[in-house]
Amino acid sequence: MISTAEFRNGARLELDGEPYYIVEFQHVKPGKGGAFVRTKLKAYRTGSVIDRTFRSGERFEEPDLEERTMQFLYATGDAYTFMDTETFEQFTYDKQQLGENADLLKENVVAKILIYDHQPIAVELPIFIELKVVDADPGVRGDTASGGTKPAVVETGAVIKVPLYLEVGEVIKIDSRTREYVERVR
Repeated sequence: MISTAEFRNGARLELDGEPYYIVEFQHVKPGKGGAFVRTKLKAYRTGSVIDRTFRSGERFEEPDLEERTMQFLYATGDAYTFMDTETFEQFTYDKQQLGENADLLKENVVAKILIYDHQPIAVELPIFIELKVVDADPGVRGDTASGGTKPAVVETGAVIKVPLYLEVGEVIKIDSRTREYVERVR
């Protein structure tokens, strides 16, 4: 069981028979009346985001999620093949089953696959991933680090917003939680 007092970003809870995780939350103590918690929840299966308000002290079931540590081997179309690092069994999952970060998977990356009701529902990547930029508009003289951003395609096919000065062929570090550029890797 998880109480509203234990809410934090990334905390998991089961609501109406579906697994959700907290994207953001805010404890509110109005001048009169009881305290409550405003939350933004994201469904693991559908990816939909809902806003919910709960009374302070409410309790929820935690979803029965199994975390398996697996190494990503290769992708064939929308089929992603992983190897369990403990049993060395190979599993093939559909891209839709793995959630929104599937396009950041690089071969040989070790990730956690979340299994709910015997089905994979999400992939949890390492916090920082290093990927090579394979396509981006060319940098122009005068583009600075404090300027704007441009979309760039990385080696896995994902599109990431990067600073204007970055060139094709450079390796960048990406925060997998926010899908944002962090820094250039030398």
